[in-house]
Amino acid sequence: MLSMTTSEKRSSAAVILSLREGSRHSAVGRRNSRTLTRLKMTTVLSSAILGPLFSDDEISKLLSDAAFMRALVEVEIALAHAEARIGVIPTDAAEQISHVRAEKIDIPALVTGTARSGFPIIALVQELRKQVSSDAAPYVHWGATTQDIMDTACVLQLRGAAELFTSRLAEIIRNLSALASTHRHTVLAGRTHSQQALPITFGLKVAAWLAPLLRHLQRLEEILPRLLVVQFGGAAGTLAALGDRGLAVTEELAKELQIGVPAMPWHAQRDSFVEFAGWLSLVTGSLGKMAQDIILMAQTEVGEVGESAEQGRGGSSTMPQKSNPITSELIVAAARTNAALLSGMHQAQIQEHERATHGWQVEWLTLPQMITLTGAALKHALYLAKNMQADTNMMRANISRANDVILAEAAVFALAKAMPRQQAEELVKKACAAAVAENTTLIGVVERLAGDSVKKGEVDWQALARPENYLGATDEIINQVLTRAEKFLR
Repeated sequence: MLSMTTSEKRSSAAVILSLREGSRHSAVGRRNSRTLTRLKMTTVLSSAILGPLFSDDEISKLLSDAAFMRALVEVEIALAHAEARIGVIPTDAAEQISHVRAEKIDIPALVTGTARSGFPIIALVQELRKQVSSDAAPYVHWGATTQDIMDTACVLQLRGAAELFTSRLAEIIRNLSALASTHRHTVLAGRTHSQQALPITFGLKVAAWLAPLLRHLQRLEEILPRLLVVQFGGAAGTLAALGDRGLAVTEELAKELQIGVPAMPWHAQRDSFVEFAGWLSLVTGSLGKMAQDIILMAQTEVGEVGESAEQGRGGSSTMPQKSNPITSELIVAAARTNAALLSGMHQAQIQEHERATHGWQVEWLTLPQMITLTGAALKHALYLAKNMQADTNMMRANISRANDVILAEAAVFALAKAMPRQQAEELVKKACAAAVAENTTLIGVVERLAGDSVKKGEVDWQALARPENYLGATDEIINQVLTRAEKFLR
């Protein structure tokens, strides 16, 4: 069950309003409008003020109550078509059922019915039966169980979410690829344990943000055939109500909905949903790594990047000088929350016997939030990929400010050609301390301390003093990542 009723009641108002379109002055419309007064903020995601920070409009539409009900009705219609083709129900009954509409459902009646039974399907079926003749009514929901309809509807919503996520990831990849290419030669301090380590380029750092996203697209391709399958098993997964035609109906239902056929009904087998939730956490985690880097690089004392050139973005209510990295902060918050929510999905996987008691509901409370947060993280990451500002002068200045000690390893390997490696390391270590104490460049100190132990011409001191000459395979690595990215963008 993927519905904003689990966490995004803010969207429910829009949902109910959309459901009463066309029946504004009807009795059903008036009853629907009264439900608006019961809506209230229960979480940040349900807030009209804070919710947009952690959500995405397109994802919200996919997970709305209206979208969920349309998916439920789509499954019921598809089931009728499938059963009619197999000869389980009359063709004229299926024809009538094919014309039922989610927009005609009495929402307060559905809410009341859901509260009574714990699930919306009994009330939903009653509502749908009102839309067909008395002869066709018994054939609505023929041979199915509540979970068949709700799980399959959920799969349809997940398909829509996966398509949107694929599109968003591709757009982020396209923009990050351009950024990596533009800055492939922009020298930057590579940092390990938050300390300057070796020279890299900003293009390499961007490529490191990009590479996991390529793997996530590949992972999604592998996951979808396992995830997008029909759920149809009847009361206990045996399809007994359909006699010897249950499996044939399953195949026809899957064909009607254009999804796959599983080896068996998966009522209490939730691994595919958990796998998808894991993918969501992986995606937001990778985006969170990028966002965390940006937060650190945007610090006043570092100043190597800015989230955008947009005036007033990230401003402080009291400190005019501030430009807080708010977009990155939201991505990190989404990533950490998804990591926490993922444990709930693993808990929900433990289900008893053929159909379980509470694990299903844990999914309702968890998976929609994870999808919503992932949509928000992708939205914000795309903004960063399009608008990020790189201060190339500051990147170089930060290396100089540290007296070029970032070239210590380069100096060791250069000296190792003229003296034993251990001696070279000791000399460079002394030179690092002296360079900091004297506030001068490292290579100049190394040259001075080396003195006559290094013959003229053995070390090109001028070339050694240039960080861009100690980038190793940086350019080739960037090329490898960009080449793989191009394959996903074709």
